[in-house]
Amino acid sequence: MKTTIGLALLALNILAAFTAAGNPVRLKELASLEGVRDNQLIGYGVVVGLNGTGDKRQPVFPAQTLANLLERMGVQVAATAIQVRNVASVMVTANLPPFAQPGVKLDVHVAAVGDSTNLQGGLLIMTPLKGGNAVVYAVAQGPVVTGGFMAGHGGNGTTVNHPTAGRIPGGAIVEQPAPSVMPAEKLRWQLKQSDFTTAARMAAAINKRFLAPVANCESSGVVVVKLPEDWKNREVEFIAETEALTLEADRQGRVVVNERTGTIVLGREVVIHPVSILQGNLTVRIETTYEASQPNPLSKGETVVVPKVKVAAKEDSAKNLTLKNGATVDDLVRALMAVGSTPRDIIAVLQNLRSAGALEAEIEVI
Repeated sequence: MKTTIGLALLALNILAAFTAAGNPVRLKELASLEGVRDNQLIGYGVVVGLNGTGDKRQPVFPAQTLANLLERMGVQVAATAIQVRNVASVMVTANLPPFAQPGVKLDVHVAAVGDSTNLQGGLLIMTPLKGGNAVVYAVAQGPVVTGGFMAGHGGNGTTVNHPTAGRIPGGAIVEQPAPSVMPAEKLRWQLKQSDFTTAARMAAAINKRFLAPVANCESSGVVVVKLPEDWKNREVEFIAETEALTLEADRQGRVVVNERTGTIVLGREVVIHPVSILQGNLTVRIETTYEASQPNPLSKGETVVVPKVKVAAKEDSAKNLTLKNGATVDDLVRALMAVGSTPRDIIAVLQNLRSAGALEAEIEVI
């Protein structure tokens, strides 16, 4: 309990330090340019060279895939005659960064789709990677590095992490430029978290830097910037100058609660109104014991089992906390810790405070 609450307080203090200092952030951390983004690639391939841990006879597509591959290399073999214990069918994924040019290497992720038990030591055969428009943008090939392993024999063994998934660092080579569009006369900055206040501050910071009303807010999530005349044909330099601007983002009061682990993360910008908290615990314990009832000697009675139920109730004295005007979240958590509250108790108190209107923050349960 102390460890969990300590972690919650540590996150609280970190957030409070950033808030108290009003630490500005760069514009590039808050927004991204429309059209300048990653593109997801996917492909289907086979991994060979496995030590008997490949796909078994249940899936048919690994053998068919290998037969098609051998046929393109001039080897005619029926799919039913192929033993696929050292071959595994896999799905290959990668992210194509914006403006990636042919020859750039990408990291790829490999995951088994059949009944292979381990990809350790396998080699991915040349696999085309396609985008959502079915165009091949990269080709992947290379040895698979897994983050886990299997050890043992027969019925005894152990598995660490996930040996059926791995990655190939630099395993894909871009064959076609990424479908990115370079902004021209107008730049559309998309906020990663829509907020009217942050968008207005961003437009004001841009106008102040370039001494002209070149930026205006289209919505809470989009800021449109017109390229000034003296920056014509220098779009890259203008974008670099713009994304280096700093401003203070507006943060919404929020309390994040993880009920599975009992972790609570709060920021000191969360406002708590004067409130009194009364908390008590009621414990009801029911115990059932079984005793044998023996008949008298020489009687015709039978031995029977008789249950005995014992009910006990215990209610702890209520614990009273009073938070005055100006109390912070830090004061609330420390006061609850002082009276021995568990993380579950703190979560319940926060939810009750929100329902009572004393906590000006959104509670997000993950």
